[in-house]
Amino acid sequence: MPVASTAHPRSRRPSHTRPKGPRKGRGALAGTGPAARVRWDRLGRAAMLCVLAALVYLYLSAGVHMLSTWRQSQHDGAAVASMEREHRLLVRQHESLGKQSTLESEARRLGMMKKGEQPYVVGSLPNN
Repeated sequence: MPVASTAHPRSRRPSHTRPKGPRKGRGALAGTGPAARVRWDRLGRAAMLCVLAALVYLYLSAGVHMLSTWRQSQHDGAAVASMEREHRLLVRQHESLGKQSTLESEARRLGMMKKGEQPYVVGSLPNN
């Protein structure tokens, strides 16, 4: 008999095809097919997508925080300007009330007089 006819049936199959049925060996579980393999390219893409989402969240969070801080500073600046105007007004009032002439005129308006002054009461004036 010729040697070629007694060859093993496995040798007739092309080398790039796999046998049908469950895989055995190299730690594979019985009954699991090619679907159980880890697709590292997809896993890497998913991990990169998660990192990108985290970075976008952090940048947006910082941007929102900066915007709210800017708005608060604008509000505080307006309040400070208002208080400065009020302070200038109060300083002018303090200076004017501290003058002797203002003090005397306010006292006379209240009906007070200096020590030793003679009060005069004017009566029976015509009504205009």
